[in-house]
Amino acid sequence: MIKLFACDLDGTLLNILHTTDKTILRAVQEVVDAGAHLAIATGRAMQTTNDHGFGGMPVDILGSNGTIVRDRTGRLLKTFPIEPEVLEDVLRTFPTIPFDCATPDGVFIRGSKAQHEEGFKRDHVIRRIIMRGMRGPLPTYHMVFDQKTEDILKLNVCKLNCRVPDEGLARELKAYLAEHTDTLVDAPFNPEMFEISDRDANKGAGVAWLAAHYGISEDECAVYGDGGNDIAMLKRFKHSYAMANGSDEAKEAASETIGYCAFHAAPRHIMRTLREQRAAGNYTTIA
Repeated sequence: MIKLFACDLDGTLLNILHTTDKTILRAVQEVVDAGAHLAIATGRAMQTTNDHGFGGMPVDILGSNGTIVRDRTGRLLKTFPIEPEVLEDVLRTFPTIPFDCATPDGVFIRGSKAQHEEGFKRDHVIRRIIMRGMRGPLPTYHMVFDQKTEDILKLNVCKLNCRVPDEGLARELKAYLAEHTDTLVDAPFNPEMFEISDRDANKGAGVAWLAAHYGISEDECAVYGDGGNDIAMLKRFKHSYAMANGSDEAKEAASETIGYCAFHAAPRHIMRTLREQRAAGNYTTIA
C-alpha cells in the first residue's frame, strides 16, 4: 500500500503552464482524505504550502532538490547542508559566479539582480517563456541580492544554483565538479543550469528520510519525476514513475513511464492508485 506520494513539480505534477489546477488540487485532497502524505519534491526553494498555487494545502515539502525538508505545516524538519569547508572552496575558486545559495531562510545571492538575470538572457525565446512561467507569481521565500562571500559562509547553505553565460567559465566549473564528486553532486533539471549540493543529498535521500520520519517503509512510497534532478529518486524507489515528456535518463531510471504532464498523468495516476487501494479495503492514518 502506498502511504507517501512524492512528486516533482515542473513537468510532472504541475500542468504545462507550471501551475496547479482543479485536477491537481483534487489529487492532493484525495491523498489527504485517504490519510496518506503527498510530498512536493522540487528543485525550487519552496518554503511554505502557500507557494506555487497550493493555497496552504497540507503537503510536505522537499525543497532545493530534497536538501530542505518541511512538514505539511511548513515546519523545518531536516536539512542536508553543504559542508562549510567545501562551500568555501567553491565560492573562493569561482569568485565571479553569482551563485544562488539556498538556505532554510531564503535564497542569498552573491551578486546583483542584473547578474542573476544575465544567465537567462541567452536562452532561446521558448525557454525564456517556460522559465518565466516556472517563476510565476512572487513566492513567499526571501531572495537577498549583493551578498558577500563572508556573509554566505555564515549561512546553512544546502544548494548552489547558477547559470554561467561565459562558456569558458562554465567548462571550468564542470571540470571542478568532476574532480570533486567525493563531496559534491550537480543534478540540474536542465543542462543550462548548475544545481550543486552535498554528494549524498538529493530528492531520493530526502524522500527516504521523510518516509522514515513518518514510520513509512520505502516500499510504501511512490515517486514521480521527469528530469535530471529526479534520477536519484527514481532509481531508489520500487514504485517510481517517469513522465512521457521526461528525459531519456529519467525514463531509464524509473520502474515505469506513464503519460504526459499536459494530460495530468501524475495526479491521475495518484488518484487511480488511491482508488484501487480503497477498493481493496486498504486505508492508512496520517502520522
